[in-house]
Amino acid sequence: MNLDEFWAVIEGARTDAASAPGDPAQAFTSALVERLAAMSKQTILEYQQCFDQLHGAIHRWDMWAAGYLIGGGCSDDAFMDFRAGLIAQGRDWYDRAATTPDVLAENPDVIAAAAEGDDEALFNETVNYAASYAYERISGKEPDGSFYDDYARFCGPRTDREPADMGEDFDFDDASEMHARLPRLARLFLTHDD
Repeated sequence: MNLDEFWAVIEGARTDAASAPGDPAQAFTSALVERLAAMSKQTILEYQQCFDQLHGAIHRWDMWAAGYLIGGGCSDDAFMDFRAGLIAQGRDWYDRAATTPDVLAENPDVIAAAAEGDDEALFNETVNYAASYAYERISGKEPDGSFYDDYARFCGPRTDREPADMGEDFDFDDASEMHARLPRLARLFLTHDD
């Protein structure tokens, strides 16, 4: 699976989920698992490799700051969920935000979240595990770690490597810093008193 094929799976799941009742984030994950479960184990492993590549590429301080504003805070685990949720938004939003995280101020889900005081916009934990859910479903086993064992073999031995460059660290609790770095998101999520 290449990145174009990966994004086709994401867009297909978005289309499938668009008409589903209930929570949109859960509907997306369910649709994604269904699509992946229709594929071979090898393809699911390839999907996960693409997911990890995209997920890691946006592991940056500026992206974390965007998640911090949108979520009213953003722990390490929440930042994983935020990046997964951004991938679930599709290629266009991912590419735009990867270039300039402040563009998320134009995202309809983010705008609605700001208006409603919702701190869950773009955070979708279960997207992180969609491949493992699908893999376990087609293997006919209860979740037992076989996906992660097979994925580790698929990826090959890990070598010690330097962590990705996250860019310049800055204080997310400094309102003036956030307004300077992410002005549009700061206008949406920070009050004048911040």
